Amino acid sequence: MAAKKSTATSKREQIISGYMTSVLEHEKIPASVYKFCKSIGVSEDQFYTHFGSIEGLQKSIWDTFFVNTIELIEKNKEYESFTNKDKMLTFFFTFFELLTLNRSYVLFTLGQQGIMLKKMEQLKSLRKQVKGFATDLIEDGNATKPFKISKHNPALFSEGAWLQFLFLLKFWCDDSSPSFEKTDIAIEKSVQTIFDVFENTPLSSILDFGKFLYKENMT
Repeated sequence: MAAKKSTATSKREQIISGYMTSVLEHEKIPASVYKFCKSIGVSEDQFYTHFGSIEGLQKSIWDTFFVNTIELIEKNKEYESFTNKDKMLTFFFTFFELLTLNRSYVLFTLGQQGIMLKKMEQLKSLRKQVKGFATDLIEDGNATKPFKISKHNPALFSEGAWLQFLFLLKFWCDDSSPSFEKTDIAIEKSVQTIFDVFENTPLSSILDFGKFLYKENMT
């Protein structure tokens, strides 16, 4: 059973890797599942074992980025002792490090224009994953609060985390700084802001974050 699972995982990874390489080399989405499978030497049956369509494959790639991020951060033995804010910071830093390793593919698949409006379909599954991660953080924090009035709204926080992710994704796509250091700054300031908002002390962080965004938009 373990061998079968390993083989299936390997085939899934082969298809994902083959797709990412294909779109970069040909600079276009495969015209059909048949032609794509033929180009990478797998059968259509093997493809459909893991993905329902090319669109489903695109969504799965984003899910894989998320899963790999979680696996990496959980390998840190100190992670569980982090504050929720530090867990969120670790998540974003790790996620965007993985995106950077696959930057050419990400920029291609999102496109250079209309990133948030035209390409949202492939991010739908990732949205659930990111919101679920944020919900777990806020519910974990709520568990330590004795009074209901002091507890935070998981739905509101998770939606804010998703909007924050979209902002950071667009910022990273446009970032041309060495080692994407400006994206790192944006991550730090945005996470600080969203947690300050939920701790009812937003003003200084919002102003600081706003100044940063203003400076970046004007340069």
